[in-house]
Amino acid sequence: MMRFPRSIRWRLQLWYGALLVAVLGGFGFTAFHLERARQFRRIDEGLQQRLSVLVDALRGGPERGPERKPVIDVRLAPAQAALFGDATGFYFAIWMQGKVPIAGSLNAPAGVPKPDNRGAVLRMRGDFRESFLFAAPVNCVLVGRSIATEQADLHTLAAALAAVGAAVLAAGLIGGWWMVARAIRPIDEISGTAARIAAGDLSQRIGTADTDSELGRLAGVLNSTFSRLETSFAQQARFTADAAHELRTPVAVMLTQTQSALARERPAAEYRETLEACQRATQRMRRLIESLLELARLDAGQEPMRLGECDLSKIAADCIELVRPLAAARGIQIQANLAAASCRGDSERLAQVATNLLSNAIDYNRDGGELHVSTKRSNGTATLIVSNTGPGILDQDLPLIFERFHRADRARSGGHSGLGLAIAKAIVQAHGGTIKAESGLEKMTTFSVNVPA
Repeated sequence: MMRFPRSIRWRLQLWYGALLVAVLGGFGFTAFHLERARQFRRIDEGLQQRLSVLVDALRGGPERGPERKPVIDVRLAPAQAALFGDATGFYFAIWMQGKVPIAGSLNAPAGVPKPDNRGAVLRMRGDFRESFLFAAPVNCVLVGRSIATEQADLHTLAAALAAVGAAVLAAGLIGGWWMVARAIRPIDEISGTAARIAAGDLSQRIGTADTDSELGRLAGVLNSTFSRLETSFAQQARFTADAAHELRTPVAVMLTQTQSALARERPAAEYRETLEACQRATQRMRRLIESLLELARLDAGQEPMRLGECDLSKIAADCIELVRPLAAARGIQIQANLAAASCRGDSERLAQVATNLLSNAIDYNRDGGELHVSTKRSNGTATLIVSNTGPGILDQDLPLIFERFHRADRARSGGHSGLGLAIAKAIVQAHGGTIKAESGLEKMTTFSVNVPA
């Protein structure tokens, strides 16, 4: 069950929603206040214009002495009078020292209060916006206008901005949910595939339709890892079965020989033959067990390479002399072209690789055939090449010859366990190098060992 606080999908959605609300709220707030400021600026400009006209008209009238009744006859030119009235919505009011206006326009609302002389020149009074001025020859002059229409327009604008913002937020959240779901879908597939693999189905793979995204590339890497894991498990199972099979044969020989010897009394010569057969079986088991232990140590990195300066040409020359009697026994000609190929490696381990390749080249060669050995160095790599004129290796067997216990021609295995090439490959890889084979039916078989110089 998905837990809300821990869900990546919900966390992303909440963050995306909060960000979208902040952006839309900021945009709506800014748009509303810009429009409100624009409308109020237009109204204030009209108020200030009319206030100046009215003050100028009052200052240009006849002066009155203090003994006269404080009543002022406001006379406006037709153009000035047209600025006030129901047609424009602007009104005015004039005060002397009292609280009651002494003059005002006909459309002025009843009971307009006198402003306080506190430095302000604008005020809001309900749905009215008013501008005033304390100036002679009167005490206070006020010009106002109803802004009910503008207030209604602003309310309509606020509602429209809220509606549009809500629609955009809803669309953004829906789109964000879809995008987040699509983005983390590979995570669900990875989790499901990993669970099925953990349950034992190693053939499962993650769908990688979108290979360009980060999760798509991760899925590709995991699929490659799962493939290697499946291959490793298959090789391990095959290795265990092959090892059991190889050990079973000498054990069966020893058991059969001892049972036959104990079945009845036999001459000393027969007992000796039985013991010699058991000895051969035991030696075979010992070689196999030692090879298995060596491979296990190489796989675990517990077989350190004693690196030092060495030359593949000298190593190959020594190994050729070691196997020359074997080649001579079958009439095989060894042709060597050994150029200097210095490198940094374990000379004993590299000699083990060379000896294994030369022995195989003799064992799987035809009588009277040829064996070609060469060494070279180029582009910072020391190379050993061993070729023979044997019957060749079938195409279907070529990719498998470095696998453990694999023998392409069991009839001509000559007692080999099938671990020699696997050990050689492990040694070369421990040096940071590569080993490969090229062959074909009735073609020369060539093994190439490349070691970083």
